[in-house]
Order: sequence, then structure tokens, then C-alpha cells
Amino acid sequence: MVVDDEALVRSGFELILGASEDIEVVATAGGGDAVETVRRERPDVVLLDIRMPDVDGLTVLRELRTMPDAPVVAMLTTFDADEYILTALHCGAAGFLLKDTEPEQLAHLVRTLAAGGVVLSPKASRTLLHSHPGTRTAVDEEAARVRLLTARERDVLVLVAEGLSNADIGARIHLGAGTVKDHVSAILAKLRVASRVQAALLAQRAGLLDERPRSETGR
Repeated sequence: MVVDDEALVRSGFELILGASEDIEVVATAGGGDAVETVRRERPDVVLLDIRMPDVDGLTVLRELRTMPDAPVVAMLTTFDADEYILTALHCGAAGFLLKDTEPEQLAHLVRTLAAGGVVLSPKASRTLLHSHPGTRTAVDEEAARVRLLTARERDVLVLVAEGLSNADIGARIHLGAGTVKDHVSAILAKLRVASRVQAALLAQRAGLLDERPRSETGR
């Protein structure tokens, strides 16, 4: 489902995603109709505009996160650095992407979200991680917690940051999905974060993604 205040954006995303045989756009909506439409259509993934004039995207996100079997939500933005993005991530968004994402990448990103992975626009995430000088020391201290991870947990964290689901991570490093899930739980506890997205941001901040080649499934 695509939620945006501009009809042209909604129809564009619907057209691009609808061209994929394995993706169905069950609905599009503006901010005011978003929550009710989600309740009615029960989408697996919601692409949600972070800035809308009628109902703020953060308000919609918070309501969606209270639903039983809440959909995976990724925030849409036109800005390389949007001050609302960090708030959205802390509120449970599974990632964010820019509206000018290449069409051929869009379907891949939706599949990643549906599989339980995270989506972090590299350009926007780099800007976020370096655009708040007042919180730089705190962020550095948080990133330093990566040193608490075992070598295997660091491997898993890198793949989480690349957007892989638990099943995909297990296939990559030859572990069962249950074992990967246990590793992810340990990683979140050691890093003191609540979500895979926040863990992925710390992995980027700590430079883990620069220490080894990105996988073919990475962005």
C-alpha cells in the first residue's frame, strides 16, 4: 500500500510496483484515509510519506504500530536529510527511502521489507549519521557497543544492515533461521537498540560496512 498526499506520486508507485508479478498494490491513500484503508485492506508493506499536510506521517505510523499484526512500514521522503526520519525509526519504521529511488530498485526494496529486512537509503542514512553534531558523542558511544559483539554476531549485523531477512542470513552463512534469530536478539540487547533498523544504523556508524565488500543483495 502506498500512502502519499500527492495523487501523481501514488499512481507512479502503483504503476511501477504493479509491473512486478509478485507484488500487488492493494490500495493507495492520502494521509487522512491511511489508517482506515490499512485496517480494511491489510497490506503486508506500507510505503508512507513522512510529510503530509492533512495528517502527519508520524501520526499515521504511530497508529499503524498499535494494530495487531501491524504491517511493515517504510517512510518515503524527498529529502536527503529529514529531521523526522530518526523519530520515525524510533517509532518502529522498518526503514526509509527517497522518492527518487530508481524504479528498478523499488520492487527489490519492497521484497526486502516483506521478507523482514530493513531498507536504509545509503545517501540519506549517511547524512543522518553526520548531520547532528550535538549528538555526535552519544552516537559514537552507541557505535562503540559494536565491540561487545562476537565475530559471528558482527557478521550477522553486517547482513542485517544490508537488508537481509533471517532466512537469507542463514542461507548466506550456513545457519538455521532459529540460530540467526537468537543472534539478532543478542545483537539488539548488546547494542541496546529496539529494532533491526537502529542496529543497522549503528553498524554503518561504526564502519562495519566499510570493512568488507557489500553483498550483491545490499543497496
